[in-house]
Amino acid sequence: MSSIRTIFSDIDVPILGTTLGLVVIGILSIYSSGMTSEGVQVSNEYVKQIIWAVSGLFLMGLTMLLDYNRTKDYSLFVYVFFLLVLIYTSIAGKVVNGSRSWIGIGDIGIQPSEFTKLATILFLAQYLSSSEHVPSLRRLAAALAIVCVPIIIILPQQDFGTSLVFFPILIFSVYAAGIERRHIAFMLAGAFLAGLLTILPLWEKFILKSPPLLLFVLYRQPYSYFSLSVAGLIFGLATWGWTSFRKRYYYWISYVSLLLAGGIIVSSLAQKILKDYQIMRLIVFLDPSIDPRGSGWNILQSITAIGSGGFWGKGFLQGTQSHYRYLPQQSTDFIFSIIAEEWGFVGGLAVFGLFTLLFRRCILLIRSSRDVYATTMVAGVLGMIFFHFFINAGMAMGIMPITGIPLFFLSYGGSSLWTVMIAVGLLLGVSARRYGA
Repeated sequence: MSSIRTIFSDIDVPILGTTLGLVVIGILSIYSSGMTSEGVQVSNEYVKQIIWAVSGLFLMGLTMLLDYNRTKDYSLFVYVFFLLVLIYTSIAGKVVNGSRSWIGIGDIGIQPSEFTKLATILFLAQYLSSSEHVPSLRRLAAALAIVCVPIIIILPQQDFGTSLVFFPILIFSVYAAGIERRHIAFMLAGAFLAGLLTILPLWEKFILKSPPLLLFVLYRQPYSYFSLSVAGLIFGLATWGWTSFRKRYYYWISYVSLLLAGGIIVSSLAQKILKDYQIMRLIVFLDPSIDPRGSGWNILQSITAIGSGGFWGKGFLQGTQSHYRYLPQQSTDFIFSIIAEEWGFVGGLAVFGLFTLLFRRCILLIRSSRDVYATTMVAGVLGMIFFHFFINAGMAMGIMPITGIPLFFLSYGGSSLWTVMIAVGLLLGVSARRYGA
């Protein structure tokens, strides 16, 4: 452990202040979410959140005092440990809201997949910092494998939202580690194409009612198999042309054909993995009016709550959508809707401002740190928190599909709060030691 006095004298006040501010806002909003229209408090979730917040501050302090370089030596063991816990959870875990992702006794439980995010960040940072001599493409493939292992274990737990978080962790980490930008761009383009080809059949079936010209050969079976075969053949010929003649256009033909083939394969797998309720979430994201009293209810009520807040909001404990219980999962998935309804545009802007300040401090920390391990670790934490914020806030506003991802610091839940508090502890620890690394 480093000197406590030295660590606390160099503490990053903006990061700490932002964290405390967001946690307090979250507790107040959770308290409001448990209030009925008659002014009766029917939930003690805010009490539990206070307990988790206080214990989370303790965990944050311990993490901050621990030299982050010590975590490098044990990152593999931590990563493997949580993978084993995930496997146990998949077999014997409790089912909550349709996901078998919890373990515990009685009402006391934790969600191991939340802590696995941190374990993956640490091990990914350890690998990327110790493999700078390895070719860029091979480093990216190994990093992708590290991230895909927990995803493969989590997906059968029916926790699709959590599995998505590992991809921004990967992107931010490999970018900070110096992986060639063209390789990262290829991976992003492949993910975008796969997502597009996954959504297109739903768009055609439920909204458009007729296939767009030519595009259906990319996602409708058996035409997609033919397209995949053609893309594979073109890739093989273009690769042979590139190795034989070194003409630049052969390289780009192989690049595009591989991208197309990968997108078709991933989208086909996604269509087989996604459950009916997950498919409906994508459909109502495209058009909530398709199922206004079913899957579209969540988005419509959330948008209504945010819009009714106006500029200044209705006032603390004066929200109607939440107090009349129109908002589903209002203390977790749609906590931002309560904030926007009671505090209006100003309150929502304040939350955005606090998160923006936190992101800015992370970026400054990445730029100022002299240690590749620390830089990559901070980037992974930034990717995790940013994705949670972007998806959850976008989900509440109806611009992102419902995924069940909580809003860090604000949403009710001990596992997610402890995870982000430990992550902030890592940020504070790196910040206090960044010039001495």
